[in-house]
Amino acid sequence: MSTTAHAIEPAHANQFALLTQRRFGPFFWVQFFGAGNDNVFKFAFTVLVTYQLQVSWLPASMAGLVIGALFILPFLLFSATSGQLADKYPKEVLIRFVKSLEIGIMLLAGWGFMHQQVPLLLGCVFLMGLHSTLFGPVKFAYLPQHLSERELTGGNGMVEMGTFVAILLGNVAGGLLIAMPLVGPTYVAAACLGLAVIGRALAQAVPVSPATDPALQINWNPITETWRNLKLAHENTVVFRSLLGISWMWFFGAVFLSQFPSFARDVLHGDEQVASLLLVVFSIGIGVGALLCEILSRRHVEIGLVPLGAIGMSVFSIDLYFASRGLPPSTVALTLGPFLGETAHWRVLADLALLSLFAGIYSVPMYALIQMRSQPTHRARIIAANNILNALFMIGSSVLAGALLGAGVSIPQLFGLVGLANAVVAFYIFMLVPEYLLRFVAWVASRLIYRFKVEGDLNIPTEGAAVLVCNHVSFVDAVLLMAASPRPIRFVMDHRIFKVPVLGWLFRLAKAIPVAPQKEDPAAYEAAFLESAKVLREGDLLGIFPEGGITRDGTLQPFKGGIMKILETARADGVQDVRVIPMALTDLWGSYFSRIELSGGQPTAMVKPFRRGLFNRVGLNVGAAVKVEVVTPDALRERVAQLL
Repeated sequence: MSTTAHAIEPAHANQFALLTQRRFGPFFWVQFFGAGNDNVFKFAFTVLVTYQLQVSWLPASMAGLVIGALFILPFLLFSATSGQLADKYPKEVLIRFVKSLEIGIMLLAGWGFMHQQVPLLLGCVFLMGLHSTLFGPVKFAYLPQHLSERELTGGNGMVEMGTFVAILLGNVAGGLLIAMPLVGPTYVAAACLGLAVIGRALAQAVPVSPATDPALQINWNPITETWRNLKLAHENTVVFRSLLGISWMWFFGAVFLSQFPSFARDVLHGDEQVASLLLVVFSIGIGVGALLCEILSRRHVEIGLVPLGAIGMSVFSIDLYFASRGLPPSTVALTLGPFLGETAHWRVLADLALLSLFAGIYSVPMYALIQMRSQPTHRARIIAANNILNALFMIGSSVLAGALLGAGVSIPQLFGLVGLANAVVAFYIFMLVPEYLLRFVAWVASRLIYRFKVEGDLNIPTEGAAVLVCNHVSFVDAVLLMAASPRPIRFVMDHRIFKVPVLGWLFRLAKAIPVAPQKEDPAAYEAAFLESAKVLREGDLLGIFPEGGITRDGTLQPFKGGIMKILETARADGVQDVRVIPMALTDLWGSYFSRIELSGGQPTAMVKPFRRGLFNRVGLNVGAAVKVEVVTPDALRERVAQLL
């Protein structure tokens, strides 16, 4: 993360407070008015050529497809170049350039509307697609330069919400304005130009955002640079597969958005108002889901929400199939009032709202993860690769949906099939990137099994090597530490815990490092310390429980010397800058996973599931980093004891 983000600690109560701050507010409104203007222009133009003009070479049935394709085409052609520009030049400069370009495009489009010049307006659709292509990498690379890790999820949620609200308002405004008799085209031209001017004025207030790679040499060949960007993204497995996950979300969403008019007419027996209602419900659902991410994540980049989002997307899209396949027939197109008067239609709207809400929960953490894990000098190019993949997946979505519908699949069946496909794709991604699944398990444990409260979480470093030193109270201590950390943790764990059902599989998935007593298995003992040093050398987090085992009486046991050997091995491996973070789990003794029960005279865990009822209150207190020079087992034990 950039030094800019580090310099600004979050001082706001929630994500909405960011709107009052210069580092976020002007940028948010610039992207909001830009997305709104795109959709005022596109929807007004679509209505114009569909209902008001008769153009022989552009049939009304094809107008929406042609306009959509022209808008997406620049993403395929120029995303690679725009990613390079966003890495090479200051982002506030590019934002102002893009918004100035928007004014010029809207002047052309205004002339085209007033003189009903369809070829010129089609050219402006392409140019607005170019405008959005240039802005995309800047938009998402800007946030991690100005927001800390604790603000990134909330900031992305606000942007996602703002984008969909702007799309919704833009479509409504474009449709209303162009429908005005005689003056419609003039009003659309004035509105588009006005929104562009407002966006450019706000861009002037966007703060300085230095270039991350000013020495970059631009490769103007879009084909070779696109391939290079995809290879660059592929170097980080978690980031690349997150790009695929986001692109799948756009594939999923495009199926629903493209079918709303036909779904409203042929399945719900509604008129244009009903089709508009579906768009409103879908957009609001996405926005609400995006905003919920900050609350559900406790203001961290919480990718454990991604499986939760995927589950909701599948459940409610499949239920939408069941809700819509047996609706009562109607001989006339229902207007909004009669449509809402049918109880069965409310289930359809609820499914649509919830599947889009979970899509928002699914996508925001992925965007935040990509921003946080991408190398700052390449971040915009990684996001450009994401835009390319998004465009390809959306095109693939249209082709596949068209083929299935042409083969006789009904629209409800299409929705059900997409829901099933989403479950398969999500499971595949989570097996390829176990971190998503692990974080989901940790999220469930810390929210649904326990009422988990973390104090001092700002002491957990968001970058750089560190050893997290904690007391060992139960079999789920590592899971709770995962839930508290914004980054993955590699744990050094007693080799015997890998034999515990379920937990053993989970810790193997987490790539925990097994350690055995030196006398029992010298090779495994040495291998554990070498692997621990490698974790620190790669700048990651290492978690250890220096007591050497789970407490049998609830008291803090003496710390063993393994921490010293880990630090010495790392130092011998050339790792100097390592922070040691003391932490203490509280109130876990007596829970189901602690060894408070006696079985055969021995302390045993997992005997009485509801011994303390549901939602046990447990906590984690995180202390300030200890200098490596003063680390000793006794001194660390004392620091942990003070945190209890």
